[in-house]
Amino acid sequence: MAHSHTQTASPQDANARRLLIAFSITALFMVAEVIGGLISGSLALLADAGHMLTDAAALLVALLAVHFARRPASGRHTFGWLRLTTLAAFVNAIALVVITIFIVWEAIVRFQNPQPVAGKTMLIIAFAGLLANLFSFWVLHGGGEERNMNVRAAALHVLGDLLGSVGAIAAALVILWTGWTPIDPILSVLVSCLVLRSAWRLLKESMNELMEGAPVTLDIAALKRDLSRTIPEVRNVHHVHIWLVGEKPLMTLHVQVIPPHDHDALLHRILHFLAHEYQIEHATVQMEYQPCHGSECDLNEKTAHHHHHHH
Repeated sequence: MAHSHTQTASPQDANARRLLIAFSITALFMVAEVIGGLISGSLALLADAGHMLTDAAALLVALLAVHFARRPASGRHTFGWLRLTTLAAFVNAIALVVITIFIVWEAIVRFQNPQPVAGKTMLIIAFAGLLANLFSFWVLHGGGEERNMNVRAAALHVLGDLLGSVGAIAAALVILWTGWTPIDPILSVLVSCLVLRSAWRLLKESMNELMEGAPVTLDIAALKRDLSRTIPEVRNVHHVHIWLVGEKPLMTLHVQVIPPHDHDALLHRILHFLAHEYQIEHATVQMEYQPCHGSECDLNEKTAHHHHHHH
């Protein structure tokens, strides 16, 4: 037993270690790009630093998720601390939107009166940023153990960030060769579009989770249909609630069934169906033998009935 326990801990530790290394590198180079951007007067570098901030934040959120997934649930926080990662992602997304607005605004200002840009400084720093991103990506992709969703997402972030550094390098080369400085704000706007894309996705996903929304991919009507088709004893499925906590779907549902010989075996089959067909590991099923009447059966219908009485 002790042996298997150490094995379950190791992929998580490896994930945490990878994330920590990648986070340190990214955060370090983000600071370097901010300083470099200010010294060289390059907006594209600042935009790429904004992009690196998204990475650093994504890596930090992933680190927190790994850390909090280990912490046991307490009496007050029965889901543990998994929601914190969602909250962090939400705050990150808002910060990104603010950064993007700032960079686009600054770019417009610079179009009207172009600023001098130190091409050489810019090139060196952008190139170093590119190497840092490549190294982080390599770290996150290394090793064959199971990589969780967070680590994969972080690796994708870093890959997207390569584009930002490439943009900054391109701008630096154009400035060095032709001395045409408006290329810098132009490319900074393109990079901030990348930032906005990841911000929008983060905002949508974290908002959905904070609003207790169902997973985007899940079709509840289909789930109800499938359940009654697959398990003949099931007559009706209602009062279905599904939401996410730290990317894990949770579900409660009422199932009206033909009275079975073995209550627990039927319950087990329903849970097995949810786990295997829909990847819902954590479901609470209330089994009923009579059709469910009464207002408590459905949250929404109850309020709907009230409204009818008023009119």
